[in-house]
Amino acid sequence: MTSTIPSFPTIEEIRARAASTEVPALLMTVAHVTGDVSVLRDEWRPDPALLPASGLAPEIADAARAHALDRLEAALAEDRPVSVEPPAGVLEAIGRWSLGETADGIDDLIEAAFVPDGVDPRAPRWTLEELAPGRTFDVAIVGTGISGLLSALRMKQAGIPFTIYEKGHEVGGTWSENTYPDCRTDVHSHIYTYSFHPHDWPSYFCRQSVILDYLRGFAEKNGLLEHIRFGTAVAAAAWDEDSHTWSVTTVDEEQRETTTSYSVLISAVGQLNRPSIPAIEGLEKFAGPAFHSAEWDHSVDLAGKRVAVIGTGASALQFAPAVAKIAEQVTIVQRSAPWLMPTPELRRDIGADERWLLACLPLYRAYYRLSIFLPRVIGQLSAVTVDLDYPPTERAVSAENEQLRRVLTDYLLQQAGERTDLAEAIVPDYPPGSKRIVRDDGTWVATLKRDNVRLVTGGVTRADETGIWTSGGEHVEADVILFGTGFKASEYLMPMRITGRDGRDLHELWGIDAAAYMGITIPGFPNLFCAYGPNTNLVVHGNLVFFLECQAAYVVDAIRMLLEGGHRSMDLRADVFEAYQDEIAEQSALRAWGWSKTHSWYHNAEGRSTVMWPLPAQRYLHGTAAAQPELYDIA
Repeated sequence: MTSTIPSFPTIEEIRARAASTEVPALLMTVAHVTGDVSVLRDEWRPDPALLPASGLAPEIADAARAHALDRLEAALAEDRPVSVEPPAGVLEAIGRWSLGETADGIDDLIEAAFVPDGVDPRAPRWTLEELAPGRTFDVAIVGTGISGLLSALRMKQAGIPFTIYEKGHEVGGTWSENTYPDCRTDVHSHIYTYSFHPHDWPSYFCRQSVILDYLRGFAEKNGLLEHIRFGTAVAAAAWDEDSHTWSVTTVDEEQRETTTSYSVLISAVGQLNRPSIPAIEGLEKFAGPAFHSAEWDHSVDLAGKRVAVIGTGASALQFAPAVAKIAEQVTIVQRSAPWLMPTPELRRDIGADERWLLACLPLYRAYYRLSIFLPRVIGQLSAVTVDLDYPPTERAVSAENEQLRRVLTDYLLQQAGERTDLAEAIVPDYPPGSKRIVRDDGTWVATLKRDNVRLVTGGVTRADETGIWTSGGEHVEADVILFGTGFKASEYLMPMRITGRDGRDLHELWGIDAAAYMGITIPGFPNLFCAYGPNTNLVVHGNLVFFLECQAAYVVDAIRMLLEGGHRSMDLRADVFEAYQDEIAEQSALRAWGWSKTHSWYHNAEGRSTVMWPLPAQRYLHGTAAAQPELYDIA
């Protein structure tokens, strides 16, 4: 039976705050409530690049709001039930109105992305007891980040016994470990969230502590904490062919080992969990504190200190401006400049009226979220795709990539102003999309212009007791060294030892080229599933949490297939895996990050990307829609 919305606020309450509504989300909401898509007028069509904002002139936006509110008032006056499900054709119309021709072929993606408050469309509709009464079946999950907690919830909903192993003492994964100054998401908060578990976000891009509180609350609300063994690391896991189970060996903080058997093993350790610190000669001789942003030492007082910041990635662009406000001198060593994406609202809080509307006006938050999601799930994949006839160079890989370069370059040069020395240093020498494009609200270049900040280009060759030496031969005196040098994203499932069929060691099998079908399953390793696995990272298109939800749904369906068929194990066929990997490799080579020779955390030691998803997002949705038995050898 279709559920309905119990009640709406009064139209007076809505009108009192209506000036804070984003026009696209408001019109989408009204189209849903009335079932009439004529409110999606051409003259009110948003600029897709500006969503969730409309980009309309103020007077036109006001007219759109007034019309929408009149239609909403008339509909509410009829006092008829409003279904949480959109009337037929509404989502299709919304996609074409908001995205134009780029919406063609993604109707199923739009449908999957729209999740009203109180709805969990991907929750399992079965339980272990229903499918396999009396069967012993349990699951081990490694990690309590976003993907680990989601996997745990799905197991609980299906009535499957599970245990979560967490090496730390807090849920949250990277959001527990990264506590550096001004740490925040650079993904819009309303889509950096479980689609079925919305939140009253205080900022457009929330800080680490807020995200951690959200994940804590999620774990508490869903009764997951009692299933977690904190302070317990998984050292190894070995497949037992006789029992068709995984023998999981864990180590607690007192170095006591325990081995337990599980029917299924889910690795939810993610990609950004192992800090990468460059091997700098003499670093051990440095007399002062030296630490990575993910291992921030809050006991170190940076006030009045000379600080060397190594790296200009996303983390450094957050913590370095905060450090510059208190340190005496900050020297930033930049190997390569980052491209910056203009994001004026990056550090802004959401106003009280807007937060009320998002929390209290039914459907508005779901459509606000959808209006953020749609243009970003398509994203800039085409702009970072190589055109071999262009021809591609280290400046740009296509005409569209060149246009993106011009837009981003203009943004940088406008901020540099008369600082020609700075302008030369901050414009990257590689195609946009080869490395992560970092969100910025003007803070970064403003920081570089500070009297107490100096930007040095090049690398670090060595360190001594008093500082670092740059590749230009300069010695930088420092009291503290801070590393903003990213993570070992390509070293999946490390440092665990995973042994599959016939004693095969997963890391020996992979070498430096980690791979998994849809980032989830690996031949020769039955009943092992990865979350946020190889080639499932997204920064130029798509949405990570959406992908994680796709992965969890796939694992749940795989378990259903095992239980319903009375099977013991499922092992991905090697030919399926090889065909998939050939496609990923071929498509990765046609993206800026695969073509350019510039190095980033997208790449492994040989310059190949085992991190990025190179295909359209709808390809991932289709590939994870169901566990297809014909792709597996099933015991």
